[in-house]
Amino acid sequence: MLIGFAASTSAHPVRGQKISRAATHKKAAKAVSAKALKKKIFKLRRKIDLERRATWSWQRVVLPTTTRTTYCEKSQGLAYLKWCFRLWTKRHQKWQKHVQNPPHKREWMCIHSFEAPWNGRDNATHRTYFGGLQMDREFQATYGGHLLLKKGTADHWTPLEQMWVAEKAYRTRGFWPWPNTARDCHLL
Repeated sequence: MLIGFAASTSAHPVRGQKISRAATHKKAAKAVSAKALKKKIFKLRRKIDLERRATWSWQRVVLPTTTRTTYCEKSQGLAYLKWCFRLWTKRHQKWQKHVQNPPHKREWMCIHSFEAPWNGRDNATHRTYFGGLQMDREFQATYGGHLLLKKGTADHWTPLEQMWVAEKAYRTRGFWPWPNTARDCHLL
């Protein structure tokens, strides 16, 4: 009897060990999947941040302000983070396309062809006109103040930034700030 009892008790711990090993494997699998989920969430948050920054970069070419955000990437839900990423990606694409096509781009290019290089200054007039559309400081401050503060004079701005500042002026003044070149381009 005693031998049978010992045999039966020795069999139970082995079964118990098998159960604990299976439980350990399940816990390890959960830990791995939790780690993988955290890694996915981290990468997705990073992608959202990059898309948002790219969107804001394009918006700043046209506007002094940017789209407000609730920083949705602070969420823990993977589905919501994916939605947030798609939202910022669409915004980025929309603004990139919009900024690269100013409404009067052809006209600005014609005016530019009679003016200085995009990064040029008019040295003959003691550095009073800057950039490819030859903007004076007052013009730059009035229509592109945020760029003037951030980057300096128009010769340090990209051609698109210069054209968008000119677009702001066009809304109120038309092509009159460039009377001679606008006539050469048949705009006046």
